[in-house]
Amino acid sequence: MPSTTHTGSVSSQNANAPAAPESFAPRSLERVVPSLIFVLCFGYLCIFRHYSTLEPDEGIVLQGAERIIAGQIPYRDFFSFYTPGTFYLLAFLFRVFGDSFAVARISLAVVGAVCSVITYLLARRVCPPGVAVFAAVLATTAGTAFRFLVLHNPYSTLGCCLCLYAAIRLVETRKPYWAFATGSLASLTFLFEQSKGAGLFTGLILGFLVLRFVGQQASLQGPALSATAFGLLWPLAITFGYFGMHHALSLMAQSWLWPLHHYTQANRVTYGYQNWSDHTREVIFHSGPVWLRVIKVLAVSPGLLIPVLPLVAVGLLFYWTIQIRRQAEVSAQSQYYVLVCSVLSGLLLSVVIVRADILHFMYLAPLWYAVLAWTLGARGVRSAALNALRVPLIAFIATTFGLLSMAVLFATTGADNRIETRKGIVITGRDTVIDYVQSHVAPGRDVLVYPYLPLYNYLTETLSPSRYDYFQPGMNTSEQAEEIIASLRSTGAPILFEPRFSEKIANSWPETSLSAIVNDPVSDYIKRNYRVCQILVSPEGWRFQFMVRNEVACR
Repeated sequence: MPSTTHTGSVSSQNANAPAAPESFAPRSLERVVPSLIFVLCFGYLCIFRHYSTLEPDEGIVLQGAERIIAGQIPYRDFFSFYTPGTFYLLAFLFRVFGDSFAVARISLAVVGAVCSVITYLLARRVCPPGVAVFAAVLATTAGTAFRFLVLHNPYSTLGCCLCLYAAIRLVETRKPYWAFATGSLASLTFLFEQSKGAGLFTGLILGFLVLRFVGQQASLQGPALSATAFGLLWPLAITFGYFGMHHALSLMAQSWLWPLHHYTQANRVTYGYQNWSDHTREVIFHSGPVWLRVIKVLAVSPGLLIPVLPLVAVGLLFYWTIQIRRQAEVSAQSQYYVLVCSVLSGLLLSVVIVRADILHFMYLAPLWYAVLAWTLGARGVRSAALNALRVPLIAFIATTFGLLSMAVLFATTGADNRIETRKGIVITGRDTVIDYVQSHVAPGRDVLVYPYLPLYNYLTETLSPSRYDYFQPGMNTSEQAEEIIASLRSTGAPILFEPRFSEKIANSWPETSLSAIVNDPVSDYIKRNYRVCQILVSPEGWRFQFMVRNEVACR
């Protein structure tokens, strides 16, 4: 564990404000490195801007942004349990830069590159430059690129990263503008994803309480406290005022709380759950020669290691809390570790409550990799065993995470199926759905994709006939199913139906009740009242049936 050695002295004029660690003293090179990291990481992530496996989740916020551009209001006019930040951000980007898949993906590249810069800045405070840069590179190649999808998660992770950096600068400088930035970014993060925002709030409060009552360091007092409170309140005040003006305030509050009663039940999994199917396990562990199995195990091992990193942060929080209690004068290093570990502990709590699978850990990889950097190279470590293991540990991490990064990159560069969609070029595997829908359904017309893959709606510029762009049996309610059926009765819209969707449930949502799978009123309605015109295939090999009402002729 890191020692309690002071890394910077405290001036007599401001005895309570710790100086930034000397290892982070500004130099010309130090000023250039973050910019270089941003440019290189942004360029790398742009390689992925057109590639897609057509993941079901990606279209949710894209379709929400489309609805907002069309004048609809979240919660009132369409269902969502997300806080509204990502919807409105994407709608703004589409208005300014054009409504295309590439614009959304490029925004994701910007987000990922900024997160990598924050990883570097966090690690550099206690680690040598090489280790900090290594962690920042991993945050891109084995972090953002791992699941490069336009979801609310990357944007809320950016909010967490920026907020934590602002909080560290607040502790280092005691400047009110950093207090305002900390409060504002915490509030905005909540408005992009309520679970991460709540975890961030919890971690910040915990960190400042430990520093105040254990370390006797009052970072938030006077002007700084007022600035923090104002920062917390102004985004929420604008949001509540806006939805109140559109008569959607109560619906908004109900939707924000909806996951507590529905999402968490269906999405409960064991800690670090890998989402592997039986076929995937067979391919990784039991197929091919021994040397190839070893490589595959090394390539997937980061998924087993990453969930350990937040647990290390929790342990370090206890360690540093004890250390600052013993110190006569609290060092900047101690405050840094307490604050960062507190925030990471709060974010870990949010992951555990929502869904503790590997994907939700990967969304926060830029922050977990700061802990990895401490393990690989934090200064002042007194553990002889850890110091002795660092060189082989760096080699192991470089190998395993490098293999993971190459697997992700090769999957992207190896795809050669270019599809001209109504929202721009998409590069993917074999897909027959998009071309068929675009040749049979005009832009702006209704098509229900059931149970859900709203990215097909977005790319083909079609709309769901109901308030629901996605529906998951066992998570959504029977009342919501009846709403979808009512919309089909009134519109007669064609359907992209995935009849074998239930096969995904046991692997992806293992806590789903069997009754929800067996008794699906929407599927039953579709089978009774619709007939198949064409069987289509997605890049993941899932079969969709393009269906029209029984009395309508196929074209």
